[in-house]
Amino acid sequence: MKRRILLVDDEVAVLLTMKAVLEISGFDVDTAASAREGKSKVRTREYHMVITDLRMESDAAGAEVIAAARSASYHPAVALLTAFPVADEDWQSMGADKMLVKPMHTRILLEQIEKLLASHEAKLSIWSKPAPPSGARGAVVVRAAATRPAGKKASVKRAVRKQVGKKSARSGAKAKKK
Repeated sequence: MKRRILLVDDEVAVLLTMKAVLEISGFDVDTAASAREGKSKVRTREYHMVITDLRMESDAAGAEVIAAARSASYHPAVALLTAFPVADEDWQSMGADKMLVKPMHTRILLEQIEKLLASHEAKLSIWSKPAPPSGARGAVVVRAAATRPAGKKASVKRAVRKQVGKKSARSGAKAKKK
């Protein structure tokens, strides 16, 4: 399945050039020429990534697209595309995952997009994993793993089993007393 990207920029030349580069590289690409159109597309279709210009019809237009992408239930990666770089804390506070500065060499652009998609997909898979079980066993395993010397895997496993067995025996004895 091709990964789907939404490009939002009010410069038609930038949209068409980036669309062609990304499609040649195997992406499915939609475009929007305004923040309003971009926000509408974010709500009506799912994207793996949204790349938006910062300044379009207003100085806040890019931030509005980022906010719409962040509120989407499918959680796309978000990149801010700009010719006027802003401080890291500014684009990060807007909710972007990455700032792409134009103009940029095609190879570098593709590398940055691939890297962002990979890290974002890894982050999403962590979010979708169930939480580890709670209780004494989880605590014992964590403690044993944290204090394990290198190369002592088998002895740690025995110690964990022994410790868990003791805890189970104690809790069983408590249950019998009641």
